[in-house]
Amino acid sequence: MRRTFLFLQGPITPFFKQVADGLEQKGHKVLRINFCVGDWLFWRRGGAFNYRGRLKDWDNFIHDFLVREHVTDLVLIGEQRDYHKTAISLAKKLGIQIVTTDYGYLRPDWITLELNGMSSESLFPREPEQIMALAAQLPQPDLTQRFYDSFFNQAVWDMTYHLTNVFLHVLYPFYQSHQTYHPILSYIGTGWHLMKIKLASQKTQALVERLRTENCPYFVFPLQMQNDYQIRVYSKYPNLQAAIQEVMHSFALYAPAGTQLVIKEHPLDPNLINWRRFSEKLACQYGIRDRIIYLDGGSLESLLEKASGVVTINSTVGIWSLLVGRPLIALGNAIYNIIGLTDSRPLDEFWQNPQLPDLRLRDAFIRAVVGTIQLRGVYYNQPGLATAVAEAVERLDRNRINQPLLDP
Repeated sequence: MRRTFLFLQGPITPFFKQVADGLEQKGHKVLRINFCVGDWLFWRRGGAFNYRGRLKDWDNFIHDFLVREHVTDLVLIGEQRDYHKTAISLAKKLGIQIVTTDYGYLRPDWITLELNGMSSESLFPREPEQIMALAAQLPQPDLTQRFYDSFFNQAVWDMTYHLTNVFLHVLYPFYQSHQTYHPILSYIGTGWHLMKIKLASQKTQALVERLRTENCPYFVFPLQMQNDYQIRVYSKYPNLQAAIQEVMHSFALYAPAGTQLVIKEHPLDPNLINWRRFSEKLACQYGIRDRIIYLDGGSLESLLEKASGVVTINSTVGIWSLLVGRPLIALGNAIYNIIGLTDSRPLDEFWQNPQLPDLRLRDAFIRAVVGTIQLRGVYYNQPGLATAVAEAVERLDRNRINQPLLDP
């Protein structure tokens, strides 16, 4: 059946444009709304409309657009962006299907494509029995990495998108970006941060190896990005500072003597806040300065393998820790925060006796996620981009989102 797909903002790659090409070849109608120059730059095909109005007028515009164009499917990234939230709310009232995409729950060569939204908005089942039943219908996935992304392409495309928005803002004068920080500050900060990580890489990795080989037990707390919607919307914390403070205070009061807490900074954090200084100040305040290890760089995979437990808000690092069978507690809304996978007790109790995940449920969870809401491929490099586009087109064309794609 011929459908009408409306694409809003997507990943900063040719992914949406190429998916749109494939859907048109299947006989569907494809439309797009650009909010800024960057949107236009990464679309550059037919079916596009430019919205240059104010955010407060967007609801009337998008309502009329959805009705007039008989839209059946809304496709986007970042369901919590202001423009997207309004469009999604109206689409639900009109019975329009919402499809979201983002980096994969699995890494490194997977992409998410699912109905409704991610994390709290995800429709993926949360009951162990439902997950086991769903997994029973699906083949065992091959998690061996097949595709490699290009950080160079990602950096260049991202800078092109955001800097054209800055310098050509006059073309879309009322556009309001969802970004927390000004892009120029973010690029300068991230570039300097990556350089510091590289310069200290040998020393940092040696520290990781020492942690792995010593008998001193340690917990790992990988930091997320301050501007991540996973924190801003899908957790109880107003910011990353509040999460760090809660974790460190709990560790100080309840973690057994002799254990250490490894805080690992996100490699792409723009360092506009000095997280090391913030954490070390708290460590002194709580009297645990000698039990806190702050890492900026080093192999996270190696660190997880020997960890006594992993504390996360809702990072995909949680799934990495499940894959290596380590105890895990998730403090925010995460798709994997399921009884039997994560430790459901309070954080204060987790330090004392962290519970291992149920490996049968873990395997079923991975099988079910891969078989229903993950695409194999990457956003920023070939041939992984073409592979992801082909499967996305197939799922959208056949309307098999959140469903196994088994039959030909």
